[in-house]
Amino acid sequence: MRISLLAGAAAGCTAALLLQPLAVGAAAEPAPTRHTSAGGGSVTTVPLAHTEHGSSSRSTKPFSLVGVSWDDPRGSLDGASVRVRTRSIATGLWGEWHQLDVDGEDAPDERDGRSGARGASAPLWTGPSDGVAVEVTPGPRGLPAGLRAELVDPGRGAAAAPAAPRTLPAESSPARRADHEAPRPGIVTRAGWGADESLRDPGFVYTGQVRAVFVHHTATATDYACSDAPQMIRAIYQYHVQSNGWRDIGYNFLVDRCGTIYEGRAGGVDQPVFGAHTLGFNTDSAGVAALGTFTSNSPEQSLVDGVSKIAAWKLGLTGQDAAGSTNLTSGSSQSRYPKGTVVSFDTVSGHRDAFATDCPGGALYARLGDIRSWAAHLQGR
Repeated sequence: MRISLLAGAAAGCTAALLLQPLAVGAAAEPAPTRHTSAGGGSVTTVPLAHTEHGSSSRSTKPFSLVGVSWDDPRGSLDGASVRVRTRSIATGLWGEWHQLDVDGEDAPDERDGRSGARGASAPLWTGPSDGVAVEVTPGPRGLPAGLRAELVDPGRGAAAAPAAPRTLPAESSPARRADHEAPRPGIVTRAGWGADESLRDPGFVYTGQVRAVFVHHTATATDYACSDAPQMIRAIYQYHVQSNGWRDIGYNFLVDRCGTIYEGRAGGVDQPVFGAHTLGFNTDSAGVAALGTFTSNSPEQSLVDGVSKIAAWKLGLTGQDAAGSTNLTSGSSQSRYPKGTVVSFDTVSGHRDAFATDCPGGALYARLGDIRSWAAHLQGR
């Protein structure tokens, strides 16, 4: 794999970060490391070193998702710019430059802390690749220590235990439910998308009743085949756990462009599992992530329907009106609101309502009214 980075034209401009080849007699640079998971998945970590000249190359394993991480999760790349481009295995050609989101809005709250957690950008789904270029323009605070590229290969997925269901089926006939509890949609289990359960923390953390759903986008490719969604989710899972140092994948549920719903963080789809999706407001909420980038790309109706179904069911379990509002208390001053502030949210809100971010993208955010209306209809309201 080739790591080719453009050097800055002058001090204070773009900084090129790369793993330099070793010169004779030079001190050894940190070598790339590779962490594997069941089913052939892996995360290759490539330390990034500052250079003022040229480019470099070094071979590594194939990957399909890339991000950038750094040592201190409290540090940031505020005001910085990080761009990456990758080389396709299928064509051997280099693609366009892509900007990585580095504002760190997807993060655990303090009570979900884990030893070894790191700061990280949003990941970029690239498809099978064997080359990457990284270009970093420092912000006012400079560059945090320990910058490195994270290259994720989702592999084939862990084999499910013989008795483990691959999908929790939707209700096939009217069931006796509480008032305004929507039908349970079909949900692909973690076994169904090939999660390696040995990667995550073994225990579960729960909150109070879920009173709000925060809608996200994963800021990854939008024009993927729906059959690729499981490997995309495996890659995000590996990135969240092995690169970011989180206890599990951050989202409670994910929805692909075909409307298929996937179980996210482990602990029970009908339980109030404490996630790492909306910094400051992970308590008493659930995070639903749409696979793709919807800044300008309009979400397909099937995806909108899938988000509506899981929001209606999850909120209906606790009697929450999907078209209503609720109060949540900020758990972090890094959110839009100081810690301890009581904030009124729509029960179906966008990530940007709680954090200074574009997520879930303007095009998907514009559909939240439709999602609330359809979800309320599914609840019989």
